Amino acid sequence: MLIVKVIKPLVSTNRIPDFEHKHLQVVLDGSTKKVAVDAVGAKPGDWVICVSSSAAREAAGSKSYPSDLTIVGIIDHWEPDPPKPPSTSSAPAASPAAPPSPPQGAAG
Repeated sequence: MLIVKVIKPLVSTNRIPDFEHKHLQVVLDGSTKKVAVDAVGAKPGDWVICVSSSAAREAAGSKSYPSDLTIVGIIDHWEPDPPKPPSTSSAPAASPAAPPSPPQGAAG
C-alpha cells in the first residue's frame, strides 16, 4: 500500500467500455505523478491510501481492464513531515569556564 496526495482529477473521454464510470485522479507519490482509479471519491488535497498490482484491479471492481493503482481509502489525519522536536535550550551553548585568577594584591 502507498500513501499519496490527490492533486487533481484526470478527464479522459476515450476509454475502454468497462472503464466508463470509473473516476481517475492524478496523485503525487513523492515527486512522481501517477494516475489512480478512484474507488472512494477522493478530492484534490486529500491524502489517500492506494493499492497496486492485482489488488488495484480487484479494488477498482473489475479485473477486465488494466489498473496499476487504485485509491481505497481517504486518510482522516496525516502529517507527511513530522514536526521537529523542540530544542532543549534556547540559549547558545556556554563556553568552557576560565580557570580562576589569582587574588588581587597578593604578594609573592
